[in-house]
Amino acid sequence: MDTLEPLLDAAIDHLRHLVAFPTVSADSNLALIEYVRALLAKHGIDCELFPDATGQKANLWATLGGDARVPGLVLSGHTDVVPVKGQPWTRDPFVLGDEGDKLYGRGTTDMKGFIACVLALIPQFAQRRLSRPVHLALSHDEEVGCIGIRSMLAAVAQREPKPFGAIIGEPTRGRPVLSHKGKIALRCDVTGHACHSAHTPDGVNAIEHAARMIVRLRTLADDFRVRGRSDPRFDPPFTTVQTGVVHGGVSVNVVPDQCSFVFEARAVDPTDLDRVANDIRDYAAADLLPQMRAIAPESDIRFESVIDYPALDTAADAEIARWMHTLTGHPAGTVSFGSEGGLYAAAGIPAVLCGPGDMAQGHKPDEFITRTELRSFVEFLLRLTTRLESPQPALA
Repeated sequence: MDTLEPLLDAAIDHLRHLVAFPTVSADSNLALIEYVRALLAKHGIDCELFPDATGQKANLWATLGGDARVPGLVLSGHTDVVPVKGQPWTRDPFVLGDEGDKLYGRGTTDMKGFIACVLALIPQFAQRRLSRPVHLALSHDEEVGCIGIRSMLAAVAQREPKPFGAIIGEPTRGRPVLSHKGKIALRCDVTGHACHSAHTPDGVNAIEHAARMIVRLRTLADDFRVRGRSDPRFDPPFTTVQTGVVHGGVSVNVVPDQCSFVFEARAVDPTDLDRVANDIRDYAAADLLPQMRAIAPESDIRFESVIDYPALDTAADAEIARWMHTLTGHPAGTVSFGSEGGLYAAAGIPAVLCGPGDMAQGHKPDEFITRTELRSFVEFLLRLTTRLESPQPALA
C-alpha cells in the first residue's frame, strides 16, 4: 500500500513521544493525555476527559468520523506502564532506542506501540467516509488492577447507541484473543503482640499466623490443580493461587507483631474467586483469631482488595469476533494475562484483545517491539478502516 510506509514512520514518531512520557502507574499521565488531545484538536476532533480523584490522571474518550447513530468500534489502550526501578536496563527506558528492527523503551510492547499505531491512523479515520464511528479510549492505572477505565466505562455504558465492540491493544502478536481468566488480589495485614523472643508464649507471632494462611492458600492451589475445573483453552488450564509479597519482623530476637502479605487467584471458573476469598477469610476468623486473641485481645487480621477484574469470554459469533477473524486471518485464542476486556463486556461491549508485540517482552528490562510488528499492525488498521467504510443497514 502506498500509504503504509508514511504511516509506519508516523507511528514510530508517535511511539518516540509516548515512551518519553514516564507514565508509571504511580505517576501522572496528564502530559501524555495532553499530547493526544492536541493531536486530535489538529484534526478538528474534540475529546472528553475523565479525571481521577487526585486530578493527576485522566482517561480520554474521542469519536472519530462515522455516523453517530450507528454503533461504533472502540480502539482501547492503557497509558500506564510498569516500573523500571530495580530492573537491569542497559539503556534509558524513557528514550526510544532504535537498533535495526528493534525499538526499545518502557511500554513499547505493553502497550504504547498499539497507541502509536492508532494515533498514526487518526488522519485516515478523520478523512475517510466511515459508515461507523471509531471511538478512541485511553485509560490510566490498568497495570494496578484495571482501575482507571471504570469511570469512563460507567459513562459510556449509559449512552446510545452502545459500541458494537472494542479492540483492546494488548500485545497478542496481532492475533485476536477472546478469553482470559478473571483475577482477584488481596492484601492481608496481621497484627499480633510483640515480646522478647525468650518469652515467645507471651507473644502473638504475626509472621507465623500469616504463614499458616499462606500454607492454606497453597493447599487451595493444589486442590484446584488436582480436582478443580480444567479448561484446556488456558495455560495452565486450571485456577491458580499464589502469594507474591510478604513483609514482617524487625529482628530475630523479637516476636513480630506485624506481618502483611499479598496473594492472588486467577480463575477458569469465576466462582473459584469467591471460594478463595471466602475460605481464607473464614479460616482467619474461625481458626486463627480466637487463638491469637486468647493471648492478646488487640490481635487482628484484616483483608483489603487490591485487584479485582472479571474474566473475558467473548462469544465466537459476536460481530466483533467475526470481524477480527476476517481481518486478521487468524483463529481466536486465549491468553494467561488479564486486561480491561472483562470490564468492557460487563458494560455491554464485547471485547477482543489484539495488538502488536509479544507479552514475552512486556514488563522486562530492555523491553522492545519491532518495526515488523508495527508495520503488520498498521496494515491491519488500514484493512479495518476499509471495513468501517462498508455501507451499513438503513436506519429506521
